[in-house]
Amino acid sequence: MPDIRSIAQRAKNASRILASLPGSTRENALNKMAGKLLQYKAEVMSANAADIAAAPDLTPAFKKRLQVTEKIFDYMVKRLKEAAALPDPVGNILEGKTMPSGLKVRKISVPIGVIAMIYEARPNVTTDAAAVALKSGNAVILKGGSESLQTNRILANAMREAAVEAGIPADVIQLIDSSDHAVVADLLKQDEYIDLIIPRGGKSLIKAISEGTRIPVLKHYDGICHQYIAPDADVTMATDIVINSKCQRVEVCNALETLLIDAAAAQKILPPLASALLDNGVELRGCRECCKIIKECLPATDEDWDTEYLSATLSIRIVNGIDEAIAHIAAHGSGHTDGIITSSMSMADKFIAEVDSASVLVNASTRLSGGGDYGMGAVVGISTDRLHARGPVGPAELCSYKWVAIGNGQLRD
Repeated sequence: MPDIRSIAQRAKNASRILASLPGSTRENALNKMAGKLLQYKAEVMSANAADIAAAPDLTPAFKKRLQVTEKIFDYMVKRLKEAAALPDPVGNILEGKTMPSGLKVRKISVPIGVIAMIYEARPNVTTDAAAVALKSGNAVILKGGSESLQTNRILANAMREAAVEAGIPADVIQLIDSSDHAVVADLLKQDEYIDLIIPRGGKSLIKAISEGTRIPVLKHYDGICHQYIAPDADVTMATDIVINSKCQRVEVCNALETLLIDAAAAQKILPPLASALLDNGVELRGCRECCKIIKECLPATDEDWDTEYLSATLSIRIVNGIDEAIAHIAAHGSGHTDGIITSSMSMADKFIAEVDSASVLVNASTRLSGGGDYGMGAVVGISTDRLHARGPVGPAELCSYKWVAIGNGQLRD
């Protein structure tokens, strides 16, 4: 089993060196990483094929998360380049003032230190996490799932090579190269060296990590995302948004899970919308009123309103007005992403003000609540926490700050 304490110590030492390097060095390293991935493309694709072959009993959704297609590979390279091009989040003066005593006080953004990423399946998390951590001046320890170990090994080694070529210690990026579950328990004990843990995976994984460590954890448990269709919603727009929100990728955390339709619009919008969903292979589970309108709709249970399906299943409820829609989201939502489709900005403003989620969208797909579509480049997840970061977590969100005061002999009275 790897020496986890040694890995954490080396990460802490590397993070101190990294924090002293200019942003141009980190930018250069990220561009080199993108180039290095292209050099290793054949090895990455071969390793990924081997990972998939080694786990033949994968569900279709899990296989989709694990597989590195041409599109996913291009995405990983693109994210590294995008991270490189972002403004440097380190060393920015967030606040500044000169006190009457002449003391110059500054609040300056700094890296958090050492980030541990614990995640399942998706190899693109390996490159995204390295991109976001390096851009923000943090060292990162990567613990991916055993099912993607061969792929992650190639990716991590390629990025470490690029880091060294750019003059950065290799240990700013470390992969825990083991499928032994005991390494995670050991990792959670390294509060002396690790400053933040970010888990990405199922609710049980996140819960186990949060309850098993004294290290701060940035998390979200569920992505129970809603769209509310107001009475004045355009039918074509509503259909396009709902189909994209639900069907573009069913297995991700910002996919639509519950559709709320105003009773005043249900007879007009629900039949063509349900037809489009059924054509896309979506199983519909609805309230009693919904089932009266759509004969293919299965009756929803109380459990459906609290379920993140991560599959081609959608629950539908007809509500009497925006207040009932907001109340439903408050009772059953996970604080991740919720949207409204309406022509009325006053109704949109009410929804924005009263829906307490990390992302609130107006007339847009829930699938847009992520780093790239928010202009953040690569992200390491979406946080539903309220402290430190909320929503997509990019380089700026992996920075803390410190106070710097410059004087010329001032003393405390």
